[in-house]
Amino acid sequence: MVSGVLGSGGSGERQKLSLQDVAELIRAGGCPRVLVMVGAGISTPSGIPDFRSPGSGWYSNLQQYDIPYPEAIFELPFFFHNPKPFLALAKKLYPGHYRPNVIHYFLRLLHDKGLLLRLYTQNIDGLERASGIPASKLVEAHGSFASATCTVCRRTSPGENFWADVLVDRVPRCSVCTGIVKPDIVFFGEPLPQRFLLHVVDFPMADVLLILGTSLQVEPFASLSEAVRNSVPRVLINRDAVGPLAWCPRSRDVVQLGDLVHSVEKLVELLGWTEEMKDLLQRETGKAGC
Repeated sequence: MVSGVLGSGGSGERQKLSLQDVAELIRAGGCPRVLVMVGAGISTPSGIPDFRSPGSGWYSNLQQYDIPYPEAIFELPFFFHNPKPFLALAKKLYPGHYRPNVIHYFLRLLHDKGLLLRLYTQNIDGLERASGIPASKLVEAHGSFASATCTVCRRTSPGENFWADVLVDRVPRCSVCTGIVKPDIVFFGEPLPQRFLLHVVDFPMADVLLILGTSLQVEPFASLSEAVRNSVPRVLINRDAVGPLAWCPRSRDVVQLGDLVHSVEKLVELLGWTEEMKDLLQRETGKAGC
């Protein structure tokens, strides 16, 4: 069955893999440690724009915020000069304005089945948490709104305090020194969270790498796609072929292009998880309606 295609034989050229091959390998227990990288594309089905799509992305629609150029909204000098554009964008991303979609719940199902080694996300919308994936399984590479830090005295506070000000269009200020409080989102030039260093352990351990909804343009996140062993299948589920999987593919790569939701639903079907996915979606949709 898949043994001939996916075997770890020493010499000879391995056959090219398909999405079905990888699904059969996971079903057979051959991939107990599934590592996942995701970007903004997994949240667009929830109604959240990505950043770079011409016309529809955040960067194409930031003129209303009176900024010199789109990326300035994530630059510290501009934030200190005028934090209101970023805070207005943050208000749109307030947890609860958007709900996880089938892609997030597929990742939750991976966790529920004990297969998710770790989920590395570029997203700051918090939908991975909202889908029920525990913080221990998450690496939010670009930070999150779960906590905030004073830009002057470095005092930390829970995200709830930040939102209390933002939701009434007030600039959050530190209760100790009155400095501007910034959520722990990584701006350009800032170091990535300490948890990002888990990649040193996680990527060499992975049995398969799933890459979903990312342009693989932003470093150092993008380079993680190269950090798994050459024998490990890398599965790109995306609208376009991107990064090393486009310009320097490996023999074990699988590239599934097109609509992300349809592609993930296809993988769920190949895994034999369709009914479990329906049950999970019904339970979570019921909670959201309470």
